[in-house]
Amino acid sequence: MESKAYLNYVRISPRKVSIVLNLIRGKDVKLAKAILEQTPKAACEPLLKLLKSAVANAENNHDMDVASLYVAECHVGQGPTLDLAHHPGAQGKRIRR
Repeated sequence: MESKAYLNYVRISPRKVSIVLNLIRGKDVKLAKAILEQTPKAACEPLLKLLKSAVANAENNHDMDVASLYVAECHVGQGPTLDLAHHPGAQGKRIRR
């Protein structure tokens, strides 16, 4: 049986997150937590929160043993892109000559 957890709308690029995910993929939970706590990347904080959520889901919802859990799969995808372009318009001022 497997436990899942999702993390949506994090404002970090997928390229930066995938670097950290490659470090923890296939590791047991204890080692993955240690890696995330010691790695100085911005993506580590939300991923640590996600890992703790997945462990809690496994323990509470599926009655799994926490000591035998490991990170089987982890994926990252691109989220919604914000439109930050600002288009200034006229302010209604008339030029006198």
